[in-house]
Amino acid sequence: MEKRDYYEILQVSRDADGTTIKKSYRKLAIKFHPDKNPDDPEAEEKFKEIGEAYEILMDEQKRAAYDRYGHRAFSQGTGASAGGGFGGADPFDIFREVFSGGGGGGGGGSIFDEIFGGGGASRAERRKRGADLRYDLQITLEEAAEGVEKELKIERLVECESCEATGAEGGSGDVRSCPTCGGVGQVITSRGFFQVQQTCPDCNGSGESISNPCRECSGEGRVKGSSRIKLKIPPGIMEGGRLRSLGHGEAGRQGGPAGDLYVIIHIKAHEVFERDDSNLHCEVPLPFTLAALGGELIVPTLNGKASVKVAPGTQTNTVFRLRDKGLPDLQTGRKGDLLVNVQVEVPVKLSKDQEQILQQFADTVTEKNHPVGESFFSKAKRFFTG
Repeated sequence: MEKRDYYEILQVSRDADGTTIKKSYRKLAIKFHPDKNPDDPEAEEKFKEIGEAYEILMDEQKRAAYDRYGHRAFSQGTGASAGGGFGGADPFDIFREVFSGGGGGGGGGSIFDEIFGGGGASRAERRKRGADLRYDLQITLEEAAEGVEKELKIERLVECESCEATGAEGGSGDVRSCPTCGGVGQVITSRGFFQVQQTCPDCNGSGESISNPCRECSGEGRVKGSSRIKLKIPPGIMEGGRLRSLGHGEAGRQGGPAGDLYVIIHIKAHEVFERDDSNLHCEVPLPFTLAALGGELIVPTLNGKASVKVAPGTQTNTVFRLRDKGLPDLQTGRKGDLLVNVQVEVPVKLSKDQEQILQQFADTVTEKNHPVGESFFSKAKRFFTG
């Protein structure tokens, strides 16, 4: 695939000065940083791409060669290659340098706390980062409506206390560069005409070797354990909602940063209500006498009860809307509605007196008292004749 123009990648003009280039790089680097886009390989590729463009355009000699020859300036066998092409600098190291005030000034290390909740990670630190964890949590509909704080017990890898997470016996810090890979974390093997780069099998990519590994954790700097965390669940959260708890995943290797905990919310089915975004639905039985005469019907809500005014002659499947009796919207906080669908209930197991009274009532009813039935039978009249 043909490489994109460096100026286009950084979204700057060809006459942009260093300050403009750095400003644009900062914005794009934050947007596409892998820690901001977990499990998104496309974002990571863009992050590497803008790092490469920044390294070239912020170096006067490299930029001059690029302006003259384009990408050919840094390919092997090109006369302009003396300009010093993109040497494979780690994009995370570039990011760290720029945001910590290096590479031309500006910034300050505290920006890492604002963006990622911790210091900028070098390549070695990223290799040591602990794995992210998933936790499935079931809550009630009432808890989803009001919000709730839950305490979770997480089984995970935690820092080894014996070696203070260093991986070295007694926490001596006896750490040196891995002799197999020379501290790079990668080894290259030749297979015929090809060279294959892979993670160092001796240091697992950390680039470091411990001469006297901790007996408790075998040099990992972490052991199996558990921890309890408190998690606030916001009002209005939906089924399948995902909450991220920073630093509560597995501990990193040899003191590396911990991964994150992702909590997936599942809402238990309710015995009365069904949810539709911020609205609630329920079916309520309506005594046939109240349906005929009209009056007040008491209906349930998530936090108590309410009354609706029933008009005389109310039919089955009539829906009453109770404003602001639903759930809050997760973004706006505005509450939805409760929609009550009434089902006219016919009494059963009548006594002799009740049957007699109803029969007397039936003898006085005409078709005008049943407009729906009158309309139906007038349409179906031909089926009852001939």
